[in-house]
Amino acid sequence: SKVVQQGEHYYGLGDKPMQLNLRGKRVKNWATDEYGFSKDRDPLYKVIPFYTGVHNGVAYGMFMDNTFKSFFDFASERKTATSFWAHGGEMNYYFIYGPTPIEVTERYTNLTGKPELPPLWALGYHQCKWSYYPESQVRELAATFREKQIPCDALYLDIDYMDGFRCFTWDKNKFPDPKKMVSDLEEDGFKTVVIIDPGIKIDREYSVFNEAIENNYFCRRADGDYMKGKVWPGDCYFPDFTNPEVREWWAGLFKELIEGIGVRGVWNDMNEPAVMEVESKTFPPDVRHDYEGNPCSHRKAHNVYGMQMARATYHGVKRFARPNRPFIITRSLYSGTQRYSSTWTGDNIASWEQLWVANMQALRMSVSGFSFVGSDIGGFTEHPSSELYVRWIQLAVFHPLMRTHSSGEHGNQEPWSFNEEATDIVRKFIELRYQLLPYLYTAFWKYTTQGTPMLRPLAFVDAKDQDTLYRNEEFLAGKHLLVAPVGEPGATSRYMYIPEGHWYNYFTNERVEGKREVKVEAALDSMPLFARGGSVIPHYPIMQYVGEKKVEELELRCYHAEDKVRSELYEDSGDGYEYKKGQFAVQTFTYIGNGTHLTLRKHSTGKYKAEYDTYRVRFIGVPFTPEKVMFDDEPSDLTLTFISDGVWELVVPSSFEVIRLEGSV
Repeated sequence: SKVVQQGEHYYGLGDKPMQLNLRGKRVKNWATDEYGFSKDRDPLYKVIPFYTGVHNGVAYGMFMDNTFKSFFDFASERKTATSFWAHGGEMNYYFIYGPTPIEVTERYTNLTGKPELPPLWALGYHQCKWSYYPESQVRELAATFREKQIPCDALYLDIDYMDGFRCFTWDKNKFPDPKKMVSDLEEDGFKTVVIIDPGIKIDREYSVFNEAIENNYFCRRADGDYMKGKVWPGDCYFPDFTNPEVREWWAGLFKELIEGIGVRGVWNDMNEPAVMEVESKTFPPDVRHDYEGNPCSHRKAHNVYGMQMARATYHGVKRFARPNRPFIITRSLYSGTQRYSSTWTGDNIASWEQLWVANMQALRMSVSGFSFVGSDIGGFTEHPSSELYVRWIQLAVFHPLMRTHSSGEHGNQEPWSFNEEATDIVRKFIELRYQLLPYLYTAFWKYTTQGTPMLRPLAFVDAKDQDTLYRNEEFLAGKHLLVAPVGEPGATSRYMYIPEGHWYNYFTNERVEGKREVKVEAALDSMPLFARGGSVIPHYPIMQYVGEKKVEELELRCYHAEDKVRSELYEDSGDGYEYKKGQFAVQTFTYIGNGTHLTLRKHSTGKYKAEYDTYRVRFIGVPFTPEKVMFDDEPSDLTLTFISDGVWELVVPSSFEVIRLEGSV
């Protein structure tokens, strides 16, 4: 127990579907399959026993590395104390000093492990349903995306692609030639992601089952019997992923899926582990686990089961996907799983409350060291209205994983499934996602190199500003984009808090001064989105999938400010591992401005040469009329084009080092 100081606040602990500030809350860590969960439901699928405390603008972290069922009480039972405890194991915890909340998350992520860069396509738009089958429906789905010109990079196959739900098999009636289908989809820019669950059907005609039996790879009860439970295939046994030998065997099972058929990603579900038709929803506590050669009961291994499954899957997909990078998505996880996988927030509901919950969970996961997160856009259960789906898409543009997923039984949930107006708006925002890919990829690079969270609630942006500490909805995506989702039906505006600094409305270019609450117009085809003054935001041309077009010119949107602001652009080939051999480039842009001039400097490092040769530089919010253009410290005859009030455009070679505009008011 620790003393609660006056004005002390608490954040983190993974996927808790509640307000960001945990003061006054008590929560439990026990990975749980919770279908159609509601706001404040606890526990859920993920276990991250780490929180950040903020007091007088200074932040610290507490990470209790204990895999047993654990509890955290933030001045709920006793107003003067915050406590954490567990049902077993060691009292092993780390104190992490900030002084800023961002630095706490960075240090925690450095401690528990940083991820590798994903393939760039994994940051594109993903489409999923339970389930797309047979093959003709999958092909029709792909064709409709391209026909309607709605960008998409990944299509998912849920459990119905398998033969009787047997993992690593195909139903040959539904998918007679999966290799050709996957290849044809790839030619049209679609990557195929398939689901793999931990439950292995008890079937003596099934090779995966037989191999596990022969090698004693399944979990057993304390009395020596196999752990048997019902999941989708019926009665199943379950591999013990805490055994390194089992993980190595599991990794090898992906050879045919990845190397043979050409699948590009794997989705691990039901790995809390979930068991049907039992009150506990999971294994009994007496189930035994190897636990890296230190045998233990399920009480200790439960919370890491999903993590170890994702770990084994990651190593298998990575091995057989080379020279490409792997893509994994898992439902259950423990601290450190960010090294292996992305995640989504689980079986949510199509409701406005759940839109709010989805954002809370994504922000909380990000500040808990796990940034590669998204929600089932539109809700997994029930069916959203067109307005709810549009607002969810708008939010999801700024979550690192952008995937629509639904149970299917309540109606279709593709971007064109509602009405023409909704389809057009959804297309516009998915296109925005693809335009912002270089910005998002750069934020992911900062996450992989420094542990910097990709999503930052306002309390993590400026902890010294007391008005940020209870703000739930506004957040920064990356360093320079401020987002506030619209979360009420019929709303055409909303109030939001703007943190300190100068900010520009992304859609209107209107400048707003920060450290105050403002009302922002947000018709259905818009949303509150602001760029930081002084920032440089790179934009790709609109494309239907990553790599569809050669990027012949990169747009840089530069927002004026009366101070010095630094932005970065990270680039590599978007897949493969050449970046680890130095084949990457980092452009550092420094913007300096005042009332009569502005300067944009660029410093380049790295060996990678991008395919474009020019930048289209758009200066926004310029408070003077430019009369002179200096290029690399020399007078220039480059054409400066007037776009609208305060907005000017210049096309320059990508090799530039300094651009300077001078003028008069």
